[in-house]
Amino acid sequence: MTIDAVTTTAAPPPAQSPAPSPAQSVYQNRVADYWNAEENPVNLELGKIDDLYHHHYGIGDADWSVLDDGPDPARRRARITAELHRLEQAQAELLARHLGPLSPADRVFDAGCGRGGGSVVAHLRYGCQVDGVTISRKQAEFANEQARKREIADRVRHHHRNMLDTGLPSGEFAASWNNESTMYVELDLLFAEHARLLRRGGRYVTVTGCYNDTYGRASREVSLINAHYICDIHPRSEYFRALAHNRLVPVHVMDLTAAALPYWELRKQADHLVTGIEDTFITAYENGSFQYLLIVADRV
Repeated sequence: MTIDAVTTTAAPPPAQSPAPSPAQSVYQNRVADYWNAEENPVNLELGKIDDLYHHHYGIGDADWSVLDDGPDPARRRARITAELHRLEQAQAELLARHLGPLSPADRVFDAGCGRGGGSVVAHLRYGCQVDGVTISRKQAEFANEQARKREIADRVRHHHRNMLDTGLPSGEFAASWNNESTMYVELDLLFAEHARLLRRGGRYVTVTGCYNDTYGRASREVSLINAHYICDIHPRSEYFRALAHNRLVPVHVMDLTAAALPYWELRKQADHLVTGIEDTFITAYENGSFQYLLIVADRV
C-alpha cells in the first residue's frame, strides 16, 4: 500500500538538538553494551557472503526451493543463508532508492549505522560521501575496517557517537536515514537532529517496525520484541507527529508488512540462524498489531 503527498503542519525546529537526559544516557549505555557484545550469526554469517553486513530484516518473495536440498544439510544451510541475505539486501536497496537523486558531491548521514552495510549500499549506488554513526564502538571499528578493505574509507566514514547528538555540521547533508534503529531513542530528539543536519529540501527516510495504535496499546508480541532487543517500539502515530514537529514532511509512506513476512517464515526454517523471536514477529504481523513501514519525508 502506498500513500503519497501526506499533508502535515510543520512547526519550526529547535535551534539545536536537545541533549539526552541522564536517564536516557543510562539506557543508551545498556544498548551500547548489548551491541558491543553482539555476535549473532544471523548478522555475521549473512554478511560474510559479500562483506555487506546489515542489522535489519528482509523483504520480498522468498525462493522456497532453498529448503529442498535433500540429505546435504551444509548445502541447505548455505542456500538459506544466501537467500536471507538477498532479502535483506533488497530492503537496503529499497531504502537507498528513496534517498535520491543524489550525486558524488552530496553528503549523506546513516543514523544507527551498525556494521556499515547500508552506508556502503548508498555509496555504491550514488558515489556520495557517507557519515555513519553508531553508539557501539565495536561496530564503528568493524564498519571502518570494511570501508578500508573496499578502498572507500575516504568517502565512507563511521563514527562512535550518539545519533541524537552527532557533532556533525548543520545543514550540510542532502539525505539521511534510520534503518530499524528509531526504536532505541525518543523520536522528537532523533528527528530534531536529522532536521538540524539536513539542508532545506533534504530527504529523510526510515524503515521501521511500529505498533499499530488503532488497536490500542502495544500488544503482547510487541512487548516480547522490546524485551528481546532491549528497545522501545513506538506507536505508528508518534512517527508522523514527531516528523511534523521537526519540519520533516512525509511525502511517501509504504506498508511493507506483507513483504516482510516471507523473510521471517524462511528464517524460522534456518536452524543455524534462529534466535527464538521468529514466531513472535510472524504472529504480530499477521494479527495486525505490528507494522513494518517505509516513511520518506522532506526537510522544509
